[in-house]
Amino acid sequence: MALSRVQVSIFGLGAAVLLATQNIDTRAQAQIAASNAERTTTGNPITGEGLPNPAPVVTRNWGQLPAGRKWGTTAGIDVDPIDGNIWAYERCGAATAGGGPVDCDNTPLDPIFKFDRKTGAVLANFGKGVMVTPHGIAVDMQGNVWIADFAGNKAGTKGHQVHKFSPKGEKLLSLGVAGKAGNADGEFNQPNDVVVGPDGSIYVADGHEAQGMITANAVAEGIKRGATSRISKFSPDGKFIKSWGGIGVRHGEFRTPHALAFDGRGRLWVADRGNHRIEIFDQNGTYLESRYMFGRPSGLFIRGDTVYVIDSESSPYNHPNWRDGVRIGPVDEDRVTGFIPPFERDDRVYQGTAGEGVAVDADGNVYAAEGPNSLAQAGGAFTKYSVGR
Repeated sequence: MALSRVQVSIFGLGAAVLLATQNIDTRAQAQIAASNAERTTTGNPITGEGLPNPAPVVTRNWGQLPAGRKWGTTAGIDVDPIDGNIWAYERCGAATAGGGPVDCDNTPLDPIFKFDRKTGAVLANFGKGVMVTPHGIAVDMQGNVWIADFAGNKAGTKGHQVHKFSPKGEKLLSLGVAGKAGNADGEFNQPNDVVVGPDGSIYVADGHEAQGMITANAVAEGIKRGATSRISKFSPDGKFIKSWGGIGVRHGEFRTPHALAFDGRGRLWVADRGNHRIEIFDQNGTYLESRYMFGRPSGLFIRGDTVYVIDSESSPYNHPNWRDGVRIGPVDEDRVTGFIPPFERDDRVYQGTAGEGVAVDADGNVYAAEGPNSLAQAGGAFTKYSVGR
């Protein structure tokens, strides 16, 4: 609290002393209040114990699924910047994250959905026949929908691309080479996510398998066979500009850059899942800083000055003790101030299981996109955590 300057008046020293005493008392009260406020948000960022849950009302199996279909896994969800409704996808009934018996190539359904954020009613549904295993989603300021297609089909004709759709489902642009996994400029090898920057430039997080490389030898072997963990930047019309990063643990390197988001200052946030951190860059790929208190991040979403990070992968053998769920904190600090707990799962012991993607609407309701680790426990592809009924 800013304190007004006290000016001694002609009415004498007694008045000045009285005012000074009042200001000292006000300052002390403000310090006590600040200390109490800090205590109310002090908790354990590893387990979530003692942290407030800002969206405690849980709706499992959120969103209406067309008749005759069953929910598959997902990893991405976003908010339409124009009308505030929810865009997401599911993998055409597949129970896996790719490579299983079912995908959107051999089971050609419309994987992309727009849901009414209040009712869960389907407002749009499209994308059939274009992709194999959708993995990341972003909605740009014009309402266009971007999807990363993570895996290739057996025929080598689809996958390892990023697609842009109009809000009505018309395909407008594709990046990468259809069906070809590669590490050359403009190619992708398991693209995880996509986001559009403030100036319309396109950023793609590429490379999924490095999170399993837990030794220096494994990293060296992965690099040798052409595995990637990098960010690729394209112009608004899809021309390749540059890539940065590679498989590793240094700043500016990644072990599976799983999700992307921009903050209000135009900085690019990267969920570096295998390294248990978030890396922050400027729009040219210059490393700025990191966050370490948000678990093993699978997805992230920034609304105003607050970041929401969902951890779906912490488990007893890859990140012991860290509980899955959504960690919430201020953008400008590496500090957790809120926590949405996971679903329980016996083989995760105390850590539970949560989704891979996260989004937050204008009312503060939180939406999770459920991956293969949490689909059964969530009862469907999407979960809504509401601030109230």
